[in-house]
Amino acid sequence: MRPISLRMSAFGPFAGTEFIDFSQLGRNPLFLLNGPTGAGKTTILDAMCFALYGKSTGDEREAAQMRCDLADESLLTEVVFEFELGQQRYRIRRVPDQERLKKSGDGVTKQKPEAQLSKIADDGSETLLVPAKVSEANTEIEALTGLDADQFRQVMVLPQGKFRQLLMADSKEREKIFSQLFQTHIYRKIEDSLKSQAASIRNAAAEQKNIREGILQSADLSQEQDLQEELATLDEALNTASNDKAQSDKAYDEASKQFEVAKLLSADFEQQTSLKASLALLTKQKPSIDKQQLNYDQAKAARAIEKFDTDYRVRFNEAKQASLAQTQSETELSQAKQSLDDAERLFKQVPEKEAQLNVAQEQLRSLQSFKPLLEELNKFNGLHKAEQQKLDLQAEQGKALKQQLSDTTEQKAKLLQQQSELRQQADTQAAKQKILGVAEQSVEQGKQLAALNKQLAESQQAMEQSAEQGKRLREQHQHVEQFANQTEFNWHQGQAAIMAKRLNQGDACPVCGSQEHPHLAASDGELPSEADVKHARESEQQAKDKLVEARQQYLVLKAQLSEWEGQQQNIHQQMASKASLSLPALIAELEQAQQALAIAQQAHKKVDELQQQIEQTTHAEQALQNKVELAKDTYRNIKEQMGVYQAQQERAEQNLPEQYREPQLLEQAIEQQSAKTESLKQNIITVNQAYNAAREALSAKQSGAAAAKQSLKLAQQTLGEAKTTFSEQLAGSCFDNEGAFNIALNSLSDEEFSELEALLLSFNQNLTKTTVLFEQVKAKLKGKKQQNVEALKQALVGHLTLRNQHDVQWNKLNSRQQTLQDIQQKLLNADKNAESLQAKYNVVGTLADVANGQTGNKISLQRFVLSVLLDDVLLQASQRLQLMSKGRYQLIRKEQRAKGNKASGLELEVEDSYTSKVRSVATLSGGESFMAALAMALGLSDVVQAYAGGIKLDTLFIDEGFGSLDQESLDLAIRTLIDLQSSGRMVGVISHVAEMKEQITSRIDVLKQSGGSTTHIVMP
Repeated sequence: MRPISLRMSAFGPFAGTEFIDFSQLGRNPLFLLNGPTGAGKTTILDAMCFALYGKSTGDEREAAQMRCDLADESLLTEVVFEFELGQQRYRIRRVPDQERLKKSGDGVTKQKPEAQLSKIADDGSETLLVPAKVSEANTEIEALTGLDADQFRQVMVLPQGKFRQLLMADSKEREKIFSQLFQTHIYRKIEDSLKSQAASIRNAAAEQKNIREGILQSADLSQEQDLQEELATLDEALNTASNDKAQSDKAYDEASKQFEVAKLLSADFEQQTSLKASLALLTKQKPSIDKQQLNYDQAKAARAIEKFDTDYRVRFNEAKQASLAQTQSETELSQAKQSLDDAERLFKQVPEKEAQLNVAQEQLRSLQSFKPLLEELNKFNGLHKAEQQKLDLQAEQGKALKQQLSDTTEQKAKLLQQQSELRQQADTQAAKQKILGVAEQSVEQGKQLAALNKQLAESQQAMEQSAEQGKRLREQHQHVEQFANQTEFNWHQGQAAIMAKRLNQGDACPVCGSQEHPHLAASDGELPSEADVKHARESEQQAKDKLVEARQQYLVLKAQLSEWEGQQQNIHQQMASKASLSLPALIAELEQAQQALAIAQQAHKKVDELQQQIEQTTHAEQALQNKVELAKDTYRNIKEQMGVYQAQQERAEQNLPEQYREPQLLEQAIEQQSAKTESLKQNIITVNQAYNAAREALSAKQSGAAAAKQSLKLAQQTLGEAKTTFSEQLAGSCFDNEGAFNIALNSLSDEEFSELEALLLSFNQNLTKTTVLFEQVKAKLKGKKQQNVEALKQALVGHLTLRNQHDVQWNKLNSRQQTLQDIQQKLLNADKNAESLQAKYNVVGTLADVANGQTGNKISLQRFVLSVLLDDVLLQASQRLQLMSKGRYQLIRKEQRAKGNKASGLELEVEDSYTSKVRSVATLSGGESFMAALAMALGLSDVVQAYAGGIKLDTLFIDEGFGSLDQESLDLAIRTLIDLQSSGRMVGVISHVAEMKEQITSRIDVLKQSGGSTTHIVMP
């Protein structure tokens, strides 16, 4: 991460808006943040850390405490930080929780915290990643940088007084930092995965054991030996039961076979008797059936030639209808010829009717052309009359206006005379009035001075009361604020105590994630609720609002007092310039001039009133003059328009006949001519339609007559053919003549014929079937005798009872054997599964123990990987530490296992070449600790960037610590920083050491002023 620019507004000691362009310092600068104590050097680092994470570098101030007290109330506290990650640029803006002025109205309102994060493209365009939500911005920044706020402070910023934190961190804390920096979460996932798999296998093995016990319990067995003993006993009993079952099955089958044979034989004898009786009954019915068969045969033969007789009768009727149709068509043809002759006579008169129609249409058009002429004539008559009326009215108005103008002019002359006389009277009192004015002014100033003195005294008292009230309100606000802070602190402490009560040993802390809880939070008193906290904060806000209102009222009273003091001074100066006249003399002059002043005021008042009347009269005179001129113009225009209308009226009368100048007469003539024209037109259409219809009707009747003649010829021919065919069919039948045929045809109805046909068919089929079956049964029973079926049935029942008893016994023993054999197989499968799980656990469980640090030195897989990376970091750090400590110190990793269950493998020690001993880093002095922490930070930066996928640590800020070094160590530290800069890093240093300012020429000066600090970039 490399800073590009930083803008701070009302932040920390910066009352205004400060913009720092880091790009002016160069691509990889080594620069100094220079300034006096309290100027705001560390605030610049706080601003960058706050912009990224919403926290300061020291994490000692809340966001709401970062507002500058000297800032203007209208300026919002905010930080905008633009930075570079790799090849990508980002900009983040963050606004803390604060009070600001309302956008409309008076007073203040609560500004909620905001954070906007944007990605900046090469062309300068921005893509908004986070619009406003603070939590989303924090998550996104941590994802981009790979660091949270604590890790950022430990590896990229060495805060004032906290540079030892990374150096003194234990294994667990250093594991958290290094895993984030080197992205070794995959190893942690492997640990968790192996641990989860091992636990799953253990659970499966325990479940398998429970399943095995459940299998034995399902068969009422306590152990596997009981299963084997019962299976051996069952084998012998099952063999005996199988033999008994087989013998009883064989005896039952034989008895069942004999019973079935006897039952079938008995049924055959019964069927033979029944068939014999049925056959005798059918033979008795045979003569009657033969007679019915004869009637059926004759009716069937008649029905066979019935269609030819029907066809003959149909053809006869068709020939008759065709003859009638021919006669009718000849009659209609004669009538059509007569109609055509009548229509033709009328059709020849059509040309004469059309000539009459043309004449009538021409006359109608002529009459219709008179309508616009008549309308125009009426229009001009009306316009002429209207204009004549306007002309008469305008003449009367002109006379009246001239009289008004004469009266107004005379009144104006009288008013001017009165005004002149009053002005002469008013001028005689001018001198006296001037003296009166001076006296009145002096008296008035005296009264004003007395009133101002009284107001000044009252305002001074009000200011003192306002100041006293402000003091009381300030004390009250401080008291309420302290109570609100204490209430909120107690609430937070209570929440921690509640959370601690629910936390068990071994559970991960929801705050820090630790599984060890040496000092649990506790609370003995009654805990405030969240509503109590809210109520306390509301009371604080109300007290603050009252305090702000009192301050504003004090400022208003102060400004008012200042204004009145200025007025008092002005009056004193004016009265001093008139000191030559005493107040009693002025009062005497005032009394003498009172009467003259009243007369002059009255005269001037009348002059003003007359002047207003004169002005009004002048305006009225001018308005009347304008109206007179306008009336003359209007009169001339109306007269000219009347001449135009008169000429147009005369032209219209010349073109319109006199008999049609009345609209009613013209409309009546047009209606009569229109009716005549329409009658002629309709008559012509009717004649043409009738003539065409008669021609079409004649053509149709001629075609119909020809068709009827042809149809008659065909019908007579078809009738002869049908008669011949029927005669031939009758001659070839069993009937002697047509009479016999008709008798046979009508002897049976269709329903009777169908019923008789079905009866004969059923009788013949039944007779044939009964005869065949009787012969078959008779042949089958030849030489056989009936058996005792009931005795055989009783014997079969006895065998069935015995067989069922043997089946029940065998099924019971066989079912038990199958159950025990299934259990035996399930136990074998359970044993195989248990062996497989144990083999699998031997591998996975061992790997899980090793990966999670449960064996040996208690070092997990991730911590082992991190220990290798830490060795690389310490190798780089020791090279710099040896240089800065003149070859005395180097950092090494502590390999001994920690006591108890404490995590180990990532602790640090220092090797002292002067004493040839290894000791804890906690034994280093302040200056030595600073050098070790600096070397550690630089070595960490080198190694993180060397690993693929590592986080880019190309910036380092160091806040103080150089003052604890001697001159030689200081020179070595500066040389180390210069080497770091040459390797492509940005290094910013905060220090009061004079040698630092001399050797680091690029710097950002922070200037401390009474109105707030400012910044200035200084380049060599």
